[in-house]
This record gives sequence, C-alpha cells and structure tokens, in this order.
Amino acid sequence: MAEAERTPVAPPSLDEVRARIDAIDAELLKLLDERAGLAHAVAAAKAAAGEAGRFGLKPAREAQLLRRLLSRPRQGATAPLIVRVWRELIGESLKLQGPFHLTVWGGKDAGRAVELARLRFGAAPPLRQVAKPDEALAAARTPGGVAVCTLAPDSAWWGRLLAEPKLKVFAALPCLAAWGPLSALAVAEVEVEPSGDDRTFWVTDAAQPAAKIMDALSRDGVAATLLAETGGLKLFVLAGYYMADDERLTRAPGRLSGVIGAAPAALDV
Repeated sequence: MAEAERTPVAPPSLDEVRARIDAIDAELLKLLDERAGLAHAVAAAKAAAGEAGRFGLKPAREAQLLRRLLSRPRQGATAPLIVRVWRELIGESLKLQGPFHLTVWGGKDAGRAVELARLRFGAAPPLRQVAKPDEALAAARTPGGVAVCTLAPDSAWWGRLLAEPKLKVFAALPCLAAWGPLSALAVAEVEVEPSGDDRTFWVTDAAQPAAKIMDALSRDGVAATLLAETGGLKLFVLAGYYMADDERLTRAPGRLSGVIGAAPAALDV
C-alpha cells in the first residue's frame, strides 16, 4: 500500500512571527526585571553581612556560568550573542553591588582597547581612557577599579606587576577567539581562582631566547607561549592554572620572575 501523501505545512506568516517575537520580548523583560531585583537582593545581603561596598568580581565563577550556557543545546543563539548579553547582565549586577569602574590604556589602538573593555565588562561601569599604563594600574588600586591595558610592543607594563602582589591579571581580552587574538589584559585587586580551563601569565628576565625558555619549561611539563618581549622582560602564557610558588616555575630560567595572574581560556575554544 502506497504511503499517504503528506500535506505540506505552511510556514508562519510574517504577522505571526512578529506576534511571537513580541510575546518573547515581554517574557524577556519580565525575567530581566526579576534578575535585576535579585542583584539588589545580593547587595542587601552583603550589606547585612558587613560586606557593603566589597568588589563582587568573580572571574572564575563568571567563566563557569558562561561555559554552562554555551554548552546547552540551541538553534539560533550564537556564542557571541550569548556572551554579550550575559556580560551586560553581570556588569550591571556588579555596578549595583558597589564601586565598579574601568580605566583603559590602549596605546596606539585606543579604540580597540575600549571595544574589548566594553565587550568584557558591558556598558554599566563608567570608563576612562588614560595616556599611560601607570595611570590605569593606579586606578586599579582604588575600590572597584579595573585596568584594561593593551599588549603593546613598546611597553612592559605587565612586568611592574611583579612588584604589585595585590594587582593581578584576571582576564584575557577578548574572551572569545571569534573576536580576534589576545591583545589586552584586565588587572584588578581581585582573587584569582581556577575556573577549570585557564591560562597563567608568567614573567621572566631570563636572557635566553624565548625558544630555549619554552623548551626548559616543557621538559618540566609546562606548555608555554611567548606573548610579549620588551625591555629585557618576557611575558609567557602558560596552558593551565599555576600557583605563584609552583616548583616547576621556580626552577625555570631567570633571576627575576613570577606569576602575575591567570585568566579563563577563550570560551569558544
């Protein structure tokens, strides 16, 4: 017996699609309003616990949240869309909880540095551009301060973090490989914790060529890539999360060296 012919299903009309979008928008607004209210509740709970005004930045927790969202099944929502939306939500929440401001040094490409800062932290925190990386790092020492500094070939600003134990690199920008190569770092007085997939930033004054340093590290089980080299200092990015006192790094070449922070790996890799 021949299979009965199926009647083709007509696609929804434009009016029907628009009506569905309007309904979704209404639901989204309701959920956004509820989420914003919870941010106020978090601020109130912190105040009750004696933590009012304490910087609420949690880089590892944010990365874990975004990875969970990106791992869920979806049809139309791209990784950049999801990350942009949730970065805005997180940034707004942080601003509601206490001081939160950005200071950006972009070198010769200031516009790109500002773009990266906004992609990572959203539009909520006030942003100021400065002419020198020292100014950005100084602002990061103030309550709620975050410095975003570009990786420029004529500045070893990152080397100064060896003498600034409270200031740490906690984010590599951009956070999505789809947005381009790593070109800036975010610094703050914040606790840096492992997120499950991280990159550690390590500085050394070793005079050997970068290839020899990477080879020495690899023999100790450390995968390293040269990120920048200026003024006798070299900045490497290490695959994984390393503590400052890791013996493998203390055995590495160089008299003046150390971990200056760590950041979650690109979320779309």
